[in-house]
Amino acid sequence: MGEQPDFDRNMPAAGRIERLSPIVQRVIAPNPGPFTFTGTCTYIVGDRDMIVIDPGPDDLAHRDLIMKAIGTSRLNAILVTHTHRDHSPLANTLKTFASVPLMGCGPHQLARALNDGEINPLDASSDYDYQPDRILNDNDHIHFGDIEIQVVATPGHTINHLAFALINEKALFSGDHVMGWSTSIVAPPDGAMQPYLRSLEKLIARDDQVYYPGHGEAVRNPSRFVPQLLAHRRLRETSILDSVREGVETIPELVTKLYRGLDPRLYGAAGLSVFAHLEDLVSRGLVQATPTLSLTAKFLPR
Repeated sequence: MGEQPDFDRNMPAAGRIERLSPIVQRVIAPNPGPFTFTGTCTYIVGDRDMIVIDPGPDDLAHRDLIMKAIGTSRLNAILVTHTHRDHSPLANTLKTFASVPLMGCGPHQLARALNDGEINPLDASSDYDYQPDRILNDNDHIHFGDIEIQVVATPGHTINHLAFALINEKALFSGDHVMGWSTSIVAPPDGAMQPYLRSLEKLIARDDQVYYPGHGEAVRNPSRFVPQLLAHRRLRETSILDSVREGVETIPELVTKLYRGLDPRLYGAAGLSVFAHLEDLVSRGLVQATPTLSLTAKFLPR
């Protein structure tokens, strides 16, 4: 299966204001869990003119801590990386409270149309109330006072996922695309594996010096870490394809074989990640799904 990337499992604490750099503060929301680690990381960026990145879940105590971190400075805008409910719901509340524009990814959408009879297993995790005042696009450059932000489209975890590069410090707010504590969930139909892998390759070509992710501690050596993530995904793909060729036909069987020792709470997420790889392999003509492409299909080699 290959070596795991160099994950950082140190557990940053929720409910306090932390300064990560001269112009970056972090407040972690009180929503710990198997998919959120110690909680969603909200970033407050700037000095006199500030922005908030990924406000998190709609929690008033979290909102008040964000406003405390802003203090007497001026909040200029709210930016959102993607529309999962642990990242974006507080945006509307904070926008109304602070009277500032909401910018970032577009409204939630699926990476592909649902197949006949298929449901979206991630439906409850998506924020359909998110409506930005301005949709940002790849390579947009925006100035907020002395802060310069470059938009970096990173579809995959969700098809509308964005990262935000802080040009002032060669830092990247990577959302859930790259996290130091764990691999990102890539799950159809919200996400898709091929765009995710291309987005990793895109980041490898950049020279950002630090990543501030949606969960967990900062990634301090992205030039080493992101290639490890890409290699890990490629090895996973190879293992899935080899297993199918050996006669392992269903997603539950593949999860049991490939994810030994996995926390049972993560079986469903692992199954969706395997499905994302299989969906990609089917599209490339390496695997066939019968009777149709779905979580309950049988997968056979071509």
